[in-house]
Amino acid sequence: MQAVQTEASEHRDPRTFAIIGAAMEVHRQLGSGFLGAVYKEALTWEFTERAVPFRREVELPVFYKAHKLNTTCRADFVCYGSVIVELKALAKLGGIEEAQIINYLKSGQHETGLLLNFGAPSLDYRGFIFSRQHPQITQITQIERAEGK
Repeated sequence: MQAVQTEASEHRDPRTFAIIGAAMEVHRQLGSGFLGAVYKEALTWEFTERAVPFRREVELPVFYKAHKLNTTCRADFVCYGSVIVELKALAKLGGIEEAQIINYLKSGQHETGLLLNFGAPSLDYRGFIFSRQHPQITQITQIERAEGK
């Protein structure tokens, strides 16, 4: 499996911009310092207000050597039926948080993931794209700032 980093200009996706815009509004209103559950509830409200289609607490299957395990993962949100959104409220994101969303992408049918961190003074977000055709993860290193509308 190959990991590749790329600039946002190669991957402009209106779905991820809408999701990030909603997250930016939540962070603008609440700031940092709350537990993740507070941001999750606020983001649920913001997605509804902005007509962003979503499912919350979505179970994702896990496979081992082509066998589906009884244990599942649970994504915070799946938006637009295809974008996994994982929320954190940490001072700083690290490799463990990135590995979590990468594993969610590799185990499911989804190709796009967003990792949103509400714990920092400014919203921190990272985008990931998983290509099944040529197994690799692409981390989008800079996502153009979405404006909350």
